[in-house]
Amino acid sequence: MSGHPMLDSTIHIMKVSRKKLLVLCLMALVTVGTTAQNKEGVVAQSDTKLEKRKQKRKKRVKLPEIDLTHWKVTIPEGKGKGGAISVEPPEILDYAHNETLKPFMYNDSTTGALVFYAFPTSATTANTKYSRSELREQMVPGDDNVNWTFSEGGTLKAKLAMDEVSRDKNGKYHKVIIAQIHGRLTNEQKELIGQKDNNAPPILKIYWQNGKIRVKTKELVNPGVSPKGILYKEAWKDDKGRNFEEEVGFGKFTLEVKVSDGKMVVSLNKNEFFVYDGPSIKRWGIFENYFKAGNYFQSRDEGAFAKVKFYELSVTH
Repeated sequence: MSGHPMLDSTIHIMKVSRKKLLVLCLMALVTVGTTAQNKEGVVAQSDTKLEKRKQKRKKRVKLPEIDLTHWKVTIPEGKGKGGAISVEPPEILDYAHNETLKPFMYNDSTTGALVFYAFPTSATTANTKYSRSELREQMVPGDDNVNWTFSEGGTLKAKLAMDEVSRDKNGKYHKVIIAQIHGRLTNEQKELIGQKDNNAPPILKIYWQNGKIRVKTKELVNPGVSPKGILYKEAWKDDKGRNFEEEVGFGKFTLEVKVSDGKMVVSLNKNEFFVYDGPSIKRWGIFENYFKAGNYFQSRDEGAFAKVKFYELSVTH
């Protein structure tokens, strides 16, 4: 038997409504779930982008590849001639937080360089009129009395660049000594010639000069000088000097200085080489030596300055 037409119609409508309601509920649940997933995806993407930005920021912070364990630094700060301040290991290792050193020796974290800044001041070392922000090798940290001879040998390697330098009144850039091998008398030699300190001439000076790298060494005034006479500064004179052909300008370049018994080789960018193995170098073996590197500024002009960047620096013996 069929029911009442109106009742059957009402029941049918109710069944349809329930189905629609069920479908709508399911759709709502799916929508909510999808929205939640989308939000989670957006959050996850944001986190990833933030992490990538942090990583990029970390990559932009670079530090120089220089171990200062065996170096002391002298800066153009202090009181008068002979009063320039020096900082030795272990204090130099904390140079980034040393308020005295900060103006003259600091990191350029963008390029990964250690910057040496110098300008003319009244604070100099005892045997010069020029100011410096320069490292001095110490084979035993904190001790200037342990050095090396040519027979023991040594190699200095550096990657560096002239960052900024002032010009003189003629428009030429001021000169800067960027590396040296300095001689030193033993205590016995000092007493033998009656000298007040252990200072001996520098057998090697490497200059940045108008965009070129210039090398100067010492020669004996009299090649036949006696073993005692050779110890006096007056026994030595500057050679004429030599320029490498390549112009480095303000770009990065590499230097290598290698010394052995009676021989010294200086190279630029592993491409050009100067070899010194004459009579004067052979007799230089009587002296002790130490490497120097940094910014030994060669001007006292008012307003003059220089900044030298070292990216790598190492010494081996």
